[in-house]
Amino acid sequence: MAEPVTIVALGDSLTAGYGLADQSQGFVPVLEGWLKARGHDVAVQNAGVSGDTTAGGLARIGWALGPEADALIVTLGGNDLLRGLDPVASKANLEGILKEAAARQLPVLLVSMKAPGNFGPEYKAAFDGMYGELAGAYGTFLADDFFGGLRAAGADPTDPASMAAFMQADGLHPNPEGVKLIVEGLGPKVEELLKEAGS
Repeated sequence: MAEPVTIVALGDSLTAGYGLADQSQGFVPVLEGWLKARGHDVAVQNAGVSGDTTAGGLARIGWALGPEADALIVTLGGNDLLRGLDPVASKANLEGILKEAAARQLPVLLVSMKAPGNFGPEYKAAFDGMYGELAGAYGTFLADDFFGGLRAAGADPTDPASMAAFMQADGLHPNPEGVKLIVEGLGPKVEELLKEAGS
């Protein structure tokens, strides 16, 4: 029997499954189930810590990646946004995480977050652009938007009313229906990551 491919999902509350009464409805278990239903022998490890910033992710990447890790998903930046942190610092932190993965020869899926417009166009351009720049520099897979699956279902993240059906009451974290759509949106990218990890 071959060992399953182990993917470490490094992130914040969106990865951790914050606010869900049943943790089996969180991003990591739902993603693992989606992949297994499509025939993949995979284990997805939850390395999500609620409230974590890119700096927090960088601080713990060394021990978050155990010896069994075959691939890495990075979903960080949302809390940097909530705090209005400088995108230059956020980018440097993400780069540190990608360097650690590269040193271990692990393929990576970098998942973008999108800045709201309230910090101004320069901030938004710098923040939104850093993910693509890093993916290009480090040869990682790139998912354009964590909430892409909700957009595909017709929700607009800039319009809280259109997001309400898919979000918890705080308007920041997906409910079980939202998680399912997010996984369906990101799933094909994770399959590309799996293919690379298994080769």
